[in-house]
Amino acid sequence: MRRISKLTRVAVGVASLGLVATACGGTSSDSGDSGDSERGVAIAYDVGGKGDQSFNDAAYAGLTKAKDEFGYKTADIEPTEGETDADKEQRLASLAKQGYNPVIGVGYAYGPAMKAVAAKYPDTTFGIVDFEVKSKNVASLVFAEEQASYLAGVAAAKATKTDVVGFVGGVDIPLIHKFEAGYTQGVKDTKPGVEVLSQYLTQTAEEGGFASPDKGKAAAEGQIEKKADVLYAAAGLSGQGVIEAAAKAKVWAIGVDSDQYKQAALAPYKNYILTSALKDVGGAVYALSKSVEDGKPLSGTQTFDLKVNGVGLSESNPEFAKVAGLKEAVDKAKQGIDDGSIKVKTE
Repeated sequence: MRRISKLTRVAVGVASLGLVATACGGTSSDSGDSGDSERGVAIAYDVGGKGDQSFNDAAYAGLTKAKDEFGYKTADIEPTEGETDADKEQRLASLAKQGYNPVIGVGYAYGPAMKAVAAKYPDTTFGIVDFEVKSKNVASLVFAEEQASYLAGVAAAKATKTDVVGFVGGVDIPLIHKFEAGYTQGVKDTKPGVEVLSQYLTQTAEEGGFASPDKGKAAAEGQIEKKADVLYAAAGLSGQGVIEAAAKAKVWAIGVDSDQYKQAALAPYKNYILTSALKDVGGAVYALSKSVEDGKPLSGTQTFDLKVNGVGLSESNPEFAKVAGLKEAVDKAKQGIDDGSIKVKTE
């Protein structure tokens, strides 16, 4: 039987997961009576759902790895448009009641619901991505997004020919500010004269900032008109529009969260995806699942940073190695972040 006990720190690297999430929408779960079979990890998606080629698909990759390795039932549930905290609470509670363990909310929006449900199901381990919930049976899975974004900024500064680069944020919130801050610092530390154009798509997630490729495309086209030739988007599903616009204009895009060069749905644009700022959400999902399976569930704040390969920068596109001085500059920046000589800002 799967056991429940307490805390150890697990660090899972981006490369170790080695999975590319499939680009399919909808809600999936293993059906039928569980009988003697055990139920394992369940994830509740953030805005954009499965098929965003980014944040949610990375979580699904972690679920798939856990399912394949441990052979248990899993579930992954889509959000609904305009849902409330009460809707999220009901979703998480339903998964816990069915016996899934751990139950993971993908995204900061699950914060209030997670706190309420964890108190009602003390024997279930919960996880939440990108938010901290203070509860003895909750693992808060947070990332040093600013570090990966710093590396993306280094790449942008080395690749630009116009000395103008762009940043597109999905929603104007502190989490996405971390992406912008790291990116801007990486650009300026590498090439001070480069101009960084920044734009947020919406003020709230409910307005579609993370789920509207058309908004991302329009923002990217505006920056391209202002001579930006490298565009970095931290915008979930909306980032697909940024990548499409960059490819159409034959300028560079920088992906986010997953290695977007490898995403099947983005294959028509892959030649223009220079790199991606990686955030190993899948590794975090798998790490929490394994800790429960091992009888030592993670709890408290679990930080996935560059030092433990929880964030990073992809080099899948062969063109990455062809940009003069790019790899050397990124490797130097990684070393500086690791040894503390580079302090990356979060605002």
